[in-house]
Amino acid sequence: MKQLLSVPVIVAALGYFVDIYDLLLFSIVRVPSLRALNVGDDQLLQQGIFLINTQMAGMLLGGILWGILGDKKGRLSVLFGSIALYSLANIANGFVTNVDQYAILRFIAGVGLAGELGAGITLVAEVLPKEIRGYGTSIVASVGVLGAVLAYFIADLFDWRIAYFIGGGLGLALLVLRFNVFESGIFKHVKEANVARGNFFALFSSWKRFVKYLRCIMIGLPIWFVIGILITFSPEFGVAIGLHTPIQAGKAVMFSYIGLSLGDMSSGLLSQYLKSRKKTVAVFVCLTALAMLVYLLQRTQSVAVFYSLCLFLGFAIGYWALFVTVAAEQFGTNLRATVATTVPNFVRGSVNVFTPLFLMGVEQAGFLGSAAMVGGATIVLALLAAWRMEETFSRNLDFTE
Repeated sequence: MKQLLSVPVIVAALGYFVDIYDLLLFSIVRVPSLRALNVGDDQLLQQGIFLINTQMAGMLLGGILWGILGDKKGRLSVLFGSIALYSLANIANGFVTNVDQYAILRFIAGVGLAGELGAGITLVAEVLPKEIRGYGTSIVASVGVLGAVLAYFIADLFDWRIAYFIGGGLGLALLVLRFNVFESGIFKHVKEANVARGNFFALFSSWKRFVKYLRCIMIGLPIWFVIGILITFSPEFGVAIGLHTPIQAGKAVMFSYIGLSLGDMSSGLLSQYLKSRKKTVAVFVCLTALAMLVYLLQRTQSVAVFYSLCLFLGFAIGYWALFVTVAAEQFGTNLRATVATTVPNFVRGSVNVFTPLFLMGVEQAGFLGSAAMVGGATIVLALLAAWRMEETFSRNLDFTE
């Protein structure tokens, strides 16, 4: 228990807390912030998608940059640099006066946000004994995703500009705690050896390694489909199912992330009980499929039921920490940070693929039908990937590629 409450675990959890606050804040303040920038109601969806895609494009680039840096210079360099960048960018977000400025700063914030989770999970996985590292990474994610809950309440209590200022301030305050974190001994050992580190293209130089990397990405696709489409555009889905009372995106995000926190802890405990990462992933992917079906097929007129389904969706996709842990465990120390940082950001960036497909499908199958087709495709890909994935529960991480 003492090791689970060590400084690296606590700081990684708090860092992810601030990361999630800033990452989800735009989804929560999308409508009021765009209206304040004189965007008409008929353009809220399109401009919202544009800004989300811009942020995710930044995360794709940042995932590669921070991942390489994490393997070349160390996990701590990423933990310091990423939070400084996205904190300053989010403070600047509070001063925007038009959509173009908003887009540029969401891109910069996205680059910064890309480094936090992968570096934190990698560090925790390397400093904890293999028997309990699943608990450690679950604590990081379970505490971290509650940042979305804080973001909702802050956005509800304050103007959207103030909400950005608070997020940036929290990040800068966290930098002080980072000075007490130490680098992992496993990385130090590899750094002293004559081994190539952080070679992103090495992931594509071997077919076996590339397929393994691709599987790590595929198992996470349903998670971000739910967050990036079903939850972010919950007001539009509320209209599509015929709900008369408008749905608040911020409240939908809050409930889904409460569920995600519970799910992350549950999936971590289940993986420790089953002593299997891949079986647990498969269970939660199937649960996600069920939650999607209920969400898209129900025709409730109760707002409480709708938000309860957002909570259920969040719980079902609560294998986020497990999915990143699996990615970290699949690869050697010289590529681990690169993989653990790029994989979640490629999954987040997949919204740039989901969104156009979803909008194209709306013309043919309607809002709900299109969501069912795109979401179903992510479930199939995730189950295929989990089926063929190597089991890593008890793997010793002191090895190189």
